[in-house]
Amino acid sequence: MGRGVIGMCVLIGSFVGGYVPVLWGASSLGAESLLFGGVGGIVGVFVGARFADS
Repeated sequence: MGRGVIGMCVLIGSFVGGYVPVLWGASSLGAESLLFGGVGGIVGVFVGARFADS
């Protein structure tokens, strides 16, 4: 169960992080979107690990 939860959180974090720059008018395929998507994925790993431990 732990790996599935972490993977799901990484997927959601990457999607949300990649979409954030679109909110202020940046391109969805720009460098900002890729950067924020990576950061969202990293945050997703930590959040997923917290959920998996619970």
